[in-house]
Amino acid sequence: MKIFYTRLLRLIWGLFLYSLGIVVTLNAHIGYAPWEVFHVGLAKTTGISIGTASIMTGVVIGLIAVLLGEKIGLGTILNMVLIGVFLDMIIGFQIIPVLNNFPLGIMMLIIGLFIITLASYFYIGSAFGAGPRDSLMVALTRITGLPIGVCRGIIELLAVFIGWRLGGMLGIGTILSAFLIGFCVQVTFKLLKFDATEVEHETLDRTYKMLFRNKKEQPDDEEMPGNY
Repeated sequence: MKIFYTRLLRLIWGLFLYSLGIVVTLNAHIGYAPWEVFHVGLAKTTGISIGTASIMTGVVIGLIAVLLGEKIGLGTILNMVLIGVFLDMIIGFQIIPVLNNFPLGIMMLIIGLFIITLASYFYIGSAFGAGPRDSLMVALTRITGLPIGVCRGIIELLAVFIGWRLGGMLGIGTILSAFLIGFCVQVTFKLLKFDATEVEHETLDRTYKMLFRNKKEQPDDEEMPGNY
């Protein structure tokens, strides 16, 4: 159980960092990140809220990832819920300044992207199941054999294009994010010697069985999934 709670803390920490990274990119004030462009465009087209658009997008992408062979776990579900909670908390505390300087905005945007990719390292590595978008990224990497950064970049560019066609707002930061996120993923994962495709994710049913079966039936630490 100690290993389980360590992994759970790693997951929650990763989701918090992800939210922090999003706020940093937003407060760079040079354009929405790719997925925010998509969420805003979808919300405008359908008349739903941006939050609802984000949840619906996550569910659809999660289903696609499952069809491509990825596993859905506790981390996938918490990704959809906690990122929004942490976003509201960080924005509410106003701890990240909003910039109105373009050169500094670019630097802040890049820092935010690296925070997001570091967050991905933590919560994907917890092995509770990657978030919907990261599950799709990993699935495409496994299927196509392309570098993980390239697959991430392709997904982000598609999100930007579709979101823009639906009426989402574009900015210089949007274009930079779409092109740089793949590079940031590639560099961060390489420096940390982390291969997201080798992580054996724990499914929801396996997590349930591990938590509620008898203590004597629990697996040894070495049998626990994950990449530490």
